[in-house]
Amino acid sequence: MATGTMLDYEMSKKDHLQKKGVPDKVKLNQLQNLLHDALLATGHVSRGALIKQKDCSLKASTVGFSIPFDQMQLICDAFSNLNTTREQGVLFEGRLYKCVRADKNSIYGKHGKRGIVLVKTQTLIVVGVYSENMYPSVCIESVEKLGDYLKEKGK
Repeated sequence: MATGTMLDYEMSKKDHLQKKGVPDKVKLNQLQNLLHDALLATGHVSRGALIKQKDCSLKASTVGFSIPFDQMQLICDAFSNLNTTREQGVLFEGRLYKCVRADKNSIYGKHGKRGIVLVKTQTLIVVGVYSENMYPSVCIESVEKLGDYLKEKGK
């Protein structure tokens, strides 16, 4: 059977077409929806993203949130140099976030009433940002839960 799109099909035993793959655009929308539902819907995460650890590139982000490559590189490096991260903090969007926690799985940073939460999975880093009038504890909980979900899925 010919493949006319990014989807591959194969015939099942009952002669029904079954999808073998999902188009990249649909995957992106699914990831954006996941970020929205798991993070933004709490009302205590202003922006979120998924960064691939392998090449420090953006896998997905909430609408309107883009992270320059050098910032993604700094986030990836923060997990490689935990002692430095604890001492110097995390530089993100021109702000130096004081390190509140840094271990092999999570990094929390705070700058005034704003903060950043980073959670490492097998292949991704989940980024959650909270701003004034948001509860840091709710942001941390939602980013950690999304990280746990992605770990369960092997991502």
